[in-house]
Amino acid sequence: MTTNAHSSRSFRSHPGAAAVALAAATVLLAGCSSSDDTSDPLAGDKAAGDTVVVGSNNFAESILIADIYGEALKAKGIKVSYKPNIGSRETTYGLLKNGSITVLPEYNGSLLAYLDAKAEQTSLATVNAAAKAKLDSKLTLLESSPAEDKDSVTVNAETAKKYNLTATSTLADLKDIAPDLVLGGSPEFQTRQQGILGLESVYGLKFKSFKALDAGGPLTQAALKKNTVQAADIFTTDPTITKEKFVVLQDPENLFGFANVTPLVYKSGLSQEGIDALNAVSAKLDTKALLDLDSQVQLESKDPLDVAKAWLKSAGLG
Repeated sequence: MTTNAHSSRSFRSHPGAAAVALAAATVLLAGCSSSDDTSDPLAGDKAAGDTVVVGSNNFAESILIADIYGEALKAKGIKVSYKPNIGSRETTYGLLKNGSITVLPEYNGSLLAYLDAKAEQTSLATVNAAAKAKLDSKLTLLESSPAEDKDSVTVNAETAKKYNLTATSTLADLKDIAPDLVLGGSPEFQTRQQGILGLESVYGLKFKSFKALDAGGPLTQAALKKNTVQAADIFTTDPTITKEKFVVLQDPENLFGFANVTPLVYKSGLSQEGIDALNAVSAKLDTKALLDLDSQVQLESKDPLDVAKAWLKSAGLG
């Protein structure tokens, strides 16, 4: 299996990333509680004493998950400060290595692709083992959650109804249907193994045609909504899925690799109690829950800290 096609998204530059980052920044400036630490997020100072510093990259989902991690730690009496909305993995990885950040939400396959672009991703266990082997010795990955944010082939509500496709349907179920469907995605999706090439070689899918749009962004979303395309490459925690009642098709052969939400930790900065608290979060957080939480923040404009606290309480972790 080749590496995650979104190692190009290894900095998690989501579809509409600029808009999401702007929205996240707006939330933070408007008083998102996790940003009450007004220090420079790029400052290289290590955490003082027993304070755990929870950082996040510069997009809304990372900020939300960081709030979940931080509040889960606080629930165990651990002192926490936040460095939200920092930037890309190139920046945050360095801050983790020097101890300026203690905890960061990561995506295991994307992290591995960053550390070793040639690494194969054949199973969750092998991805995590390979990533741990490539990490700086001061860092470690904790347990991965079932929640993933990755590429998918997603159909619109009209297509799902016409062909009786549901959330349990798989890409294999498209084999007889694909010749009737126009597929949309980024121009690169046409030439990637984790794209049209793999859809044909792994699942035997031959679509009617391909429409070059963007990488799961507003062009792709609009085309799918308007039925200009009937199927498209959409990221699995995109709130548009919920809003427009799109149906994500399951990928049992794991063509699209791994992107499990996983805490990345500066080892000497987190106690065993903190490790246990974050592993408990991972055990409860699945893709359906993450999609719902993202939707609350990005579609309903709820404060991510409030969303994080409510979810932790509902999961028995707050």
